[in-house]
Amino acid sequence: MIDLLIKNARIVNEGRIFDANLLLHQGRIHSILTRPDNFTGNVRRTIDASGKTVIPGVIDDQVHFREPGLTHKADIYTESRSAVAGGITSFMEMPNTIPQTTTIEELEKKYEIAAGNSLANYAFYLGATNDNIEEIRKLKPGQSPGVKIFMGASTGNMLVDDEKTLDAIFADSPALIATHCEDESIIRSQTEIYISKYGKDVPISCHPEIRSEEACYRSSARAVELALRHKARLHILHISTRKELDLFSNILPADKKQITAEVCVHHLWFSDGDYDKLGSLIKWNPAIKSAGDREGLRKGLLDNFLDVIATDHAPHTLEEKNNTYFEAPSGGPLVQHSLPAMMELSKEGLMDLPTLVEKMCHAPARIFNVQERGFIREGYFADLVILEDAEWTVNKSNILYKCGWSPFEGQSFSTRVASTLVNGNPVYEWDQLANDHLFTEGTPGMRLQYNL
Repeated sequence: MIDLLIKNARIVNEGRIFDANLLLHQGRIHSILTRPDNFTGNVRRTIDASGKTVIPGVIDDQVHFREPGLTHKADIYTESRSAVAGGITSFMEMPNTIPQTTTIEELEKKYEIAAGNSLANYAFYLGATNDNIEEIRKLKPGQSPGVKIFMGASTGNMLVDDEKTLDAIFADSPALIATHCEDESIIRSQTEIYISKYGKDVPISCHPEIRSEEACYRSSARAVELALRHKARLHILHISTRKELDLFSNILPADKKQITAEVCVHHLWFSDGDYDKLGSLIKWNPAIKSAGDREGLRKGLLDNFLDVIATDHAPHTLEEKNNTYFEAPSGGPLVQHSLPAMMELSKEGLMDLPTLVEKMCHAPARIFNVQERGFIREGYFADLVILEDAEWTVNKSNILYKCGWSPFEGQSFSTRVASTLVNGNPVYEWDQLANDHLFTEGTPGMRLQYNL
């Protein structure tokens, strides 16, 4: 007996849009039936996807779920719950928690937490510091999606600015290197200029001038130079400027590139014109920059200079965010709303659905060599998202983040996630009758595995 039949689905997968029925069994895609009348067996449950679109589960390669140590902002359960409500079925989480994930021991502790608490599939980066090169060298293949380097200001001691250390990491890392690129010396210099002008009352609108285009470009160029010199595999996170696109190539497909790049939803959606309205709620590092940068990033995405769309989901409490420029932390929640936002941009003509699925589902799987996920293929894990056309507005009553707010509050979307399946389990459904979110019991997420 088949566990689940998804019938009458409009499927978007690997450059195609087609109608099919999906048979799921033991957590995997058993069959893809392109004829609606060629299955007559028994099934335990049926989902009718008539009029709806089915895509592979989104793989988000950059989130901050704040556990351990910062759980007043978020934790793995609450944020994975928000993620599946937004169609994200797998996430890769960053190391700047308390304690920081800069040792193999702390890395494995995070996996233990997630095993009992995550509704989505999970992976965790090992963080680099100026003095943990031996821990990085001990990393085993498949133990982590990559080594995260903050080549710009960060919390604690995670700013890596020692040249010998950077050389050693790029030369010896056994895993992909993922970088946050902003030049600290430029940021400090710009900060002094704006303090001399405004004192402590620097307007939030100055954020993209303090964490400037040149700060991003210089640091990204340095990372590219190191990767080329040491023949290291490099993935640069959250590109925020049009100028940085000059550092990348679109000659090869994403999985064949030595150097790949990510863009985040907030850099594709907002611009510096939104600071007056949203203030510190859209204070991210790197900063949201000009409308020209936003348009450049959108074009770079379509031209395949940018390979992945992610969130950099990084929640803080409203009390923390509602503060002066220097006191308000950078980052905000996004996992619940990233896919609806990108669907909205797709409907506005930014990209077609196969391209959206390529950038949010297929490319992360290819770049990180994720095993048997990111595609709708027979034998693959049944990580699936069912989308429906429906008008809805983001408000306090339907926000699921532990921090309780979103920069999208008041924004209306025309697509919502109807259902999300993780490893064949329907973990989330939008109850149309009750206009409410329904979640499965248990934690069906699994540790991501890789093709080595």
